[in-house]
Amino acid sequence: MSETGSSGRVQPAHAGDPSRIGPYRIIGRLGAGGMGTVHAGVAPDGMRVAVKVIHPAQAQEPEFRARFRREVELSSRVTDAYLIPLLAADANAENPWLATAYVPGPTLNQHVLARGPLTGASLYAFAAATAQALAAVHAVGVVHRDVKPQNVILTPSGPRVLDFGIAHAADGTSVTRTGVMTGTPGWISPEQYRTGATGPAGDMFAWAALTAYAGTGRTPFGNGAPDVVAFRVMSGDPDLEGLPAPLRGIVQRALAKEAGDRPTAADAAQECVELLASQVTQVVRADTLFTRAEDMVTAVWDIPTGNDPVWPPPVGRPRRPWAGMVVVAAAVIGGLAGGVVALMPDKTGGGSHRTSNTASAPPASPTGSTQSPAASAKATTAAQRKQGTIDGPASAESWAEARTAQGAGEHDVARAVLHDQGVLVQELGDGFDFSPKAVRFHASRREVYLSYRLSSDEQGTMYAETEVAGLMCQTLRDVVLRLHPDLPYRSYVMVKEASGHDPQVTWDDDFLANTQCTSAADNDTGQASDAGQNWEPDQQGLGEAMIPSTDRDEIKVADGAARRIVERTNAMSTTLGTDRLLGNQDLKVGFDPGGSTMYVWSEYGTWNQKQVETWADMTAGEACRALVKQKDSAGDAWPYSRYAVAEIGGSSYMMIRWGTIGTLADCPA
Repeated sequence: MSETGSSGRVQPAHAGDPSRIGPYRIIGRLGAGGMGTVHAGVAPDGMRVAVKVIHPAQAQEPEFRARFRREVELSSRVTDAYLIPLLAADANAENPWLATAYVPGPTLNQHVLARGPLTGASLYAFAAATAQALAAVHAVGVVHRDVKPQNVILTPSGPRVLDFGIAHAADGTSVTRTGVMTGTPGWISPEQYRTGATGPAGDMFAWAALTAYAGTGRTPFGNGAPDVVAFRVMSGDPDLEGLPAPLRGIVQRALAKEAGDRPTAADAAQECVELLASQVTQVVRADTLFTRAEDMVTAVWDIPTGNDPVWPPPVGRPRRPWAGMVVVAAAVIGGLAGGVVALMPDKTGGGSHRTSNTASAPPASPTGSTQSPAASAKATTAAQRKQGTIDGPASAESWAEARTAQGAGEHDVARAVLHDQGVLVQELGDGFDFSPKAVRFHASRREVYLSYRLSSDEQGTMYAETEVAGLMCQTLRDVVLRLHPDLPYRSYVMVKEASGHDPQVTWDDDFLANTQCTSAADNDTGQASDAGQNWEPDQQGLGEAMIPSTDRDEIKVADGAARRIVERTNAMSTTLGTDRLLGNQDLKVGFDPGGSTMYVWSEYGTWNQKQVETWADMTAGEACRALVKQKDSAGDAWPYSRYAVAEIGGSSYMMIRWGTIGTLADCPA
């Protein structure tokens, strides 16, 4: 790969990558994520495979290895034409691995963003095939729990549902996370929001939302802050305008608020196959006889295809073209390694985004900055100010001072960033003229810079830059923190280049502190992110805390705090007037990375004001002590220094107690 980046190609293997994993010869990388690295491999018969190797840090944890072994066993049970098959795995290897078939095609999300919703018989084929896939999953006692557009690949022959690593046993024997909700806002069922319950009926709710999105290009409960979406899911009516009437009936029933009112996956698949059959008669010869639903899907499937990326042939073998039609490497990365996060432009979070409409902006100042002093203040992250390592915010001047990669570690970083951004070029589609240009390093400022060119309308620019920022954060957390922790870099800076204009810094963030790699546009307040003693928790922070965590330390702290708070709450039942034992469905813990805050909230909703305040006093003390203990253990690597206690009821919430940690002695008694 050249310094100017590439698109649609397998990334070269890194130094230290294995040449062979199990029976598969490794020829490059597809990407890397929080749980492992995905290698491009070739089987002895020439079949292309994706081989995921778990990171050594996770492999050393007995609990994680047990979960990995369990999920390999579960996934081996599931077979269906519309699932991606697990080919082989070794849960007992020093670094556990698994291999799946390499499936070409964009995700549903990528297709809708680039080309719009599915239409005609293809939409009916999509609904039937995905329902059939879930029926196969449910038939062996497995619950998917993460049905969403990013987890469905549109192959040349039909849709495929990604299942491994996100499916869990329906009997609850898989490893779970106390106090932290799993799933993605907008695709979570009402009962999971209310009680944390997951099951086949929850998958069907997500399937209905998925089918509605496929047919309309909109999520049926809209976008926005997670808590707002949650309220619409629990109490609002879905927006199904534009969905064909024959499909609308089954989708409407599957979106029922009560789990028991929804059809099973098998019933939905049967009904959709019948609807598909009526569509087939309109597009193929009347005397054509189909004996399988798969044949009907193939007959009507009409998804535009493109060029399959070039895979380097194994060393020592003659070069030959690979068969296939469409692929975006992010489909495999996103499904197996969490490679690309979908971050919508109206979602706020960590980092600083600066207006980047260079074409309409006045010429930049000599320093390259066009922001007001307040906006410039926001550009410096709280962690950087505390460390005192940065002299002012990133600017065109600091970009000019940065240098190209030196040494193996920096070259690995540059290659990984340019590769992953090259994949994003494909994901964004034809509506965006986006081109990653170069990666530079500023060691004294501990910053990694990415320059790029981008042409789009204002909304498109905001969306694209949000995607670039989230992916940049993920790549650096993986390559720097996991593979090259000796490198000094802790922040990334995005620099937009345009003809006739000075380079413009559009985004900077601390990827060390931003553990969930959340990112979005400024809220236009012009306020610095660290408000000191005047800080107060807010709805946005609470909404961010409701997003599931994937960070090991966050999950551990949330689990411990939730258990302790639940125990003490139940011990206070007489004082609180609680008439039953409360659990994690009533009291939850989550994190807002952008605000460096841990939130604890109650959904019990029957306490009076005095009882609420009594509970909040106890909870604030437990939250504070949990954060102080973790801070004492992890040091500056632990980014959370604030806590907030809230009560949620219906469509409203109330912040009751909050504070900033100091020592254990400073915590509320």
